Amino acid sequence: MPELAELFARYGPAYLDKYGPAMLPSHRRTMQDIVRCRTEAMGGQVFCCNRCGHRHYVYHSCRNRSCPKCHYQQTEAWLDERRQELLPIRYFHLVFTVPDELHAGLRSRQTPLYAILMQAAARATIRLAQDPHYVGGLVGVMSVLHTWGRTLNYHPHVHCLVTGGGFDRNTHEWRSARDNFLLPVKVLSRMVRDTFKELSGPLLEGLAIPPSVWQMPWNVYCEPVRGGLDNILNYLGRYVHRIAITGNRILAVDDGQVIFSYRDTRDDQPKRMTLHADEFIRRFLQHVLPRRFHKVRYYGLWAPSHRKRLRQLQVLLATPDPPSPSTRVLPDTANDDCDDPRPDRVCPCCGDGVLIFAGRFPPCPRGPPWTP
Repeated sequence: MPELAELFARYGPAYLDKYGPAMLPSHRRTMQDIVRCRTEAMGGQVFCCNRCGHRHYVYHSCRNRSCPKCHYQQTEAWLDERRQELLPIRYFHLVFTVPDELHAGLRSRQTPLYAILMQAAARATIRLAQDPHYVGGLVGVMSVLHTWGRTLNYHPHVHCLVTGGGFDRNTHEWRSARDNFLLPVKVLSRMVRDTFKELSGPLLEGLAIPPSVWQMPWNVYCEPVRGGLDNILNYLGRYVHRIAITGNRILAVDDGQVIFSYRDTRDDQPKRMTLHADEFIRRFLQHVLPRRFHKVRYYGLWAPSHRKRLRQLQVLLATPDPPSPSTRVLPDTANDDCDDPRPDRVCPCCGDGVLIFAGRFPPCPRGPPWTP
């Protein structure tokens, strides 16, 4: 099955020849990192078989957050941290989507407006949840930004995991939400829209945004997370370190065309799409986030300022002892940093010997953003 690295290596030089001067350095860097990921260029470790002398090389990964090969260990470590913070309650999954008429403005000023979109979604949720008709307390909100649709089209939206209850600051009690209802989405839609406009302020000046954007309802989706703790963690892992497309969705790369699979939202059926290589690369790169932008943010009970209160609630709600960090052994293809020499590795050449750690070799100098 073809990989994204193969696609960039084959068609990236022609794409850079056409659009290189207009590309952001972060886009060129992403292409470079993905091509170099888990190759000799990244450096790595060498093992030697104690029987046949076979030398086995293990290359480091690039750790670029847009790379489909990376982040397995990072995701596991992040989930272990979240296990320590979850409460034994129900949770809700909310999705906030902006109108198409606002897309161009968001793309032109990504760093501030993406952050404001995440803040507006969390602030509106927390504010509405304070109403005693719904929750009547301070909820926890974990917000994750996504910018893509299933066909790699530009589709900025925010996923939020929200506690199904909140802390009443007046009575110092926990107030649970209803089983299948958290907040009225129509009211929440208007609040998110108005909060985004208020927080954006002068950032919207000069952008061609039609006035109808501030009158139309913004799409808000809300449903309870079914199942127990494992299902909640699956939700977290699915949305946090996810990238625009994974390698197993790329079915073929040939003759300047890329074929990839997706699931149609209209009928929930798997389908295929064929794009020219240049168009595929363009669609992928538009989802590379600005440098140092935090795509995961915490508000309410999950904000750093409320860590002490969160611990108190875990005791109040009789949370069992937090599980110990995962000790799962990762497969070779999921080894993000290759720091474990693994002395018990069986030799892939003779099948009898054991691979002994022999040393490391450094990566090749990367230099400025990639120009093949």
